[in-house]
Amino acid sequence: MSALLKLIDIHKAYAGLQILDKVNLSLAPGEIISLIGPSGCGKSTLLRIAAGLDEQFTGQLERNPLLDFGRSSGIGVVFQEPRLLPWLDVADNIAFADGWKADQVWVEQLLKDVGLQGRGDALPKELSGGMAQRAAIARGLYGKPQVLLLDEPFSAVDAFTRMKLQDLVAKLAVHYDISILLVTHDLDEAFYLSDRVVVLGGGQPSRITQEFHVPLTRPRDRRSAELAYLRGEALTALYQDHAL
Repeated sequence: MSALLKLIDIHKAYAGLQILDKVNLSLAPGEIISLIGPSGCGKSTLLRIAAGLDEQFTGQLERNPLLDFGRSSGIGVVFQEPRLLPWLDVADNIAFADGWKADQVWVEQLLKDVGLQGRGDALPKELSGGMAQRAAIARGLYGKPQVLLLDEPFSAVDAFTRMKLQDLVAKLAVHYDISILLVTHDLDEAFYLSDRVVVLGGGQPSRITQEFHVPLTRPRDRRSAELAYLRGEALTALYQDHAL
């Protein structure tokens, strides 16, 4: 099957500042890609373009027609903060887009999938940071997307919770056959989860400067020599970007 998403010659400027130039990236079915690079290089901007949340760019965003089938656009988004509505309980936050027409059976299944079974009636203020982010992941999955876009979704939680959430996303991606585009600053996270790790940088405007393929089967050992070697190569690439 052809790519689910294609970003072709993407150029983005904001307030006279050139942010992205000639960025080309495609996401295949079942693939997980991590986007890494220096702060301010345009990673989150590129993710917003892929999500259709930013239409002020030049170039092409191509979506496979399969993404137009079903209940949603075929794309789910999870942000850095959970962004749960404080006056709604967890179940209503997950199904917010459908309101009173919510599929309660599907909500209960998602609560079970993300480890929040029995907490559907809890308010966001009653959740820990990790639990709130689990609810946000469930909300991103509610529309049964084929593509999930993640913008540093684990950066606000502690290291142990972060690893648990990484494992959760990896498991759900396989279970529901979802492709993922992840923005992260964490090299361990990028290489642990991804099939490809793409480096965005090279000064302003940013472009794709390097790409690493991760030919390791899952589940992966976080301590493996292969992952350590790839992380070292990526760290060198990022250091060279900062030196430009």
